[in-house]
Amino acid sequence: MTLSAMAGTDRPGVPPQRPFGPDVLAIDAAAETARIAELVRTQVLRTLRRRGAVVGLSGGIDSSVTAALCVRALGPDKVLGLFMPEKDSEDDSLRLGRMLAEQLGIKAVVEDIAPALEAAGCYRRRDAFIRSVVPEFEAGWSCKVTIADVLGGGYHLSSLVVQSPGGEQRTVRLPLEAYLGIVAATNMKQRTRKQLEYYHADRLGFAVAGTPNRLEHDQGFFVKNGDGAADFKPIAHLFKTQVYQLAEHLGIPEEIRRRPPTTDTWSLPQTQEEFYFSLPYDRMDLCLYALDHAVPADVAAPALGLSVEQIEQVWRDIAAKRRVSVYLHAAPLLAGPAG
Repeated sequence: MTLSAMAGTDRPGVPPQRPFGPDVLAIDAAAETARIAELVRTQVLRTLRRRGAVVGLSGGIDSSVTAALCVRALGPDKVLGLFMPEKDSEDDSLRLGRMLAEQLGIKAVVEDIAPALEAAGCYRRRDAFIRSVVPEFEAGWSCKVTIADVLGGGYHLSSLVVQSPGGEQRTVRLPLEAYLGIVAATNMKQRTRKQLEYYHADRLGFAVAGTPNRLEHDQGFFVKNGDGAADFKPIAHLFKTQVYQLAEHLGIPEEIRRRPPTTDTWSLPQTQEEFYFSLPYDRMDLCLYALDHAVPADVAAPALGLSVEQIEQVWRDIAAKRRVSVYLHAAPLLAGPAG
């Protein structure tokens, strides 16, 4: 094994110079949990000078681990969980979120955001753009947006999948105007949730915890001033594979750990790779790691079960999403010094 086929590390607890493969993302979960908990305690209580943390709970792995880390850092009485369902939310999201809150011993509040979204025109605006390509779409129909398989080559185009009340599905290519309109309306969901997180944080003197993992943070899989907004982000440095390692150590319920990552945004079931990522999270993590650590494509490809050309296509897609995410990460621009 040559050095070019070995992987370095920028993660605590991971020995350098490991052969590239799934084990390169293995961490000392106990040590990392303790390190993050101590850092969160310092960030919340000393840096931000807040008394606790608010965490939006979705029943998914990232928000569950974030909440558990906050409990380790601050204690259960200083963590508030928020459930924020709406018309298109999966039933399991609330059930699993409640299961976690009960296990952690934290107080949790249900905020049904559907009335606020109705008042703001979220569903009405979204459906109007959907009807611009599927005129018969109406109440009782379901929908989701998907992307073309990046490994198939060609352009990264988006499609709309609709399902009638009778169960018949149709897939249509989305023109840019319709795609942007549907996504803009749907983004109201994440921004409404964040508004409520800050309401509760303000009334309690708490800080808002962000839940994105490294893959999501790097690739811009979040809504600006929505789920991308937070006072601190305790797992944004961790690959999702590593978040699962912490979840096992923290005792997150197995049903949550087994749940496939979803967007929980559309009325039709949708995986994250259908909507945004090129591959399932475990292979995306390794592709991102390989790119950042200059692992050659001919070394990364067999470890991932892909061809060299497919690895290079995924890397191009990662680079393109990084360019797009510059705007999402950017702070407001100023015309001069502001203090």
